[in-house]
Amino acid sequence: MPTLEETIRQVMADETARLHAAPDLAERVMRSSRATRNRARVLTLATSVAVITAAPVGYLTLNSVATTGQAPSISATPEPPAIDDTPPVASAPPELGDLGDGREFGHVKVGYLPERLKWSNWSVDFGDSYSTAYNFDGDKNGFYCVQIYMYEEAAVQDIDSQIQRYRDEGEGEEVILGDRTGYLVVQDVGEDGGKGTPTLFLTMGAEQRAAIMFSPTYAKEFSGAEAVNTELKKIAEGLTPAN
Repeated sequence: MPTLEETIRQVMADETARLHAAPDLAERVMRSSRATRNRARVLTLATSVAVITAAPVGYLTLNSVATTGQAPSISATPEPPAIDDTPPVASAPPELGDLGDGREFGHVKVGYLPERLKWSNWSVDFGDSYSTAYNFDGDKNGFYCVQIYMYEEAAVQDIDSQIQRYRDEGEGEEVILGDRTGYLVVQDVGEDGGKGTPTLFLTMGAEQRAAIMFSPTYAKEFSGAEAVNTELKKIAEGLTPAN
């Protein structure tokens, strides 16, 4: 049985004889047909490789180019983002270190404290604001009696804004302590009428403020608000900048 190419060659030879076409027309047609098919296969394969290379990481399903002559079928399933459900661990705030008797810390010296009070072995240091406290037993985990909070540089604006709110709301009173000024107020009064925290804000310089606070529990040891205010003023008068 003649092959396909022999049959086409015979037909083309007959046509050639009738039309005076080139005698190798059949072979050129076959070569052209084969070359076209080969180029199509190469182009398809190259395109498939490019698509696979550029495809995102996932699960890929590829149909054989050699079998079907078609571009591969690609299915990409992106990986879900990782979820970190571990709760953050709160770090302890920085401390001022060992203050000895607690009479000097940061940039301030404490000249007066009520009787029986000693350093609580507790402090906190946020750079432009820092604080320490005093109680009866020096236990850092115990309740405080007196706490002194210092504000410097950028923190001064925040405490001045707080004092101004007290002024605007008609809470507290201005005080004069020698050549310095202060503001006396009871902070955090409970909605149920519970006792708040007696506090004296002291202006120690252009970029330095102090807040001296009595705990409500400690304040009960005194005969009344006037006696508490007297002690707050004594502590304020004894505060001086450290060298």
